[in-house]
Amino acid sequence: MIFGGVEVNVVTFSAAKKMKISVTHGKRIREASEDDEITFIEEDVDGLILPHNDALVISLNVVDFKIKRVLVDPSSSVNVIQLRVLDQAKLTRNIVHATKLVAGFNITSVSTRRAIVLPTYAEWVTKFTFFEVMDRDMGYNMILGRL
Repeated sequence: MIFGGVEVNVVTFSAAKKMKISVTHGKRIREASEDDEITFIEEDVDGLILPHNDALVISLNVVDFKIKRVLVDPSSSVNVIQLRVLDQAKLTRNIVHATKLVAGFNITSVSTRRAIVLPTYAEWVTKFTFFEVMDRDMGYNMILGRL
């Protein structure tokens, strides 16, 4: 579980959740709202022994890149992306300086000094998402919290 602050660069997370974007690439992508949820059906648990506590690790489209090894952690209150991922995607020019204490990261507290807002795409939904930029190995390329 990761605990973060309530704002990045003077923009609150609640304000960020209300931001919407619509992008078209041959097909219409619907706008995201605060009510959009990821849901699973009975067939999604095929092959799992229930009850389970497996981590949900997915691939996620960010800008024009497919990022693999994305941990979905609904108990975390912050989104985190590794600096090396942004370097590889050549997105470092969009980083802003913002210091935040992230508690509970690898059983310790870590200060981040950078943040970034990136459009993320999943199943026809596009959302601007705030990420804390982490300059250390964390086992995943990105962690998505409940924000």
